[in-house]
Amino acid sequence: MSAKVTKTDAEWRAQLTPMQYNVTRRKGTERAFSGKYWDCKDKGVYRCVCCGAGLFSSATKFDSGTGWPSYWAPIDEASVRSEDDYTMLMHRTEVTCANCGAHLGHVFDDGPRPTGLRYCINSASLTLDKQD
Repeated sequence: MSAKVTKTDAEWRAQLTPMQYNVTRRKGTERAFSGKYWDCKDKGVYRCVCCGAGLFSSATKFDSGTGWPSYWAPIDEASVRSEDDYTMLMHRTEVTCANCGAHLGHVFDDGPRPTGLRYCINSASLTLDKQD
């Protein structure tokens, strides 16, 4: 993991597109089936759009039918953090980048084996480092 990334709000706004900023820094979400990676089949490593940290592998990506990229595990448990989220009048578990705090999405316990988890992640929070 690289050094922790801390930037001012102005620096994040200058670096990110409006959608990326809204999702990663304001805990927004993109509409289902609208993101760049929801149906992507390319192999590689999905990295944090804010700091470049490796978060998810295409090897753990699966089609959840939700319209967001879904993974059954992060590359490394230490690459993401989770915390309780009680917005929208329900309990969910928010997933953030451990390196820079970017909001990525949420994790649910209805995923496939071997973990039974579904990391439901916004495309706007990711970049894909393609590999052959």
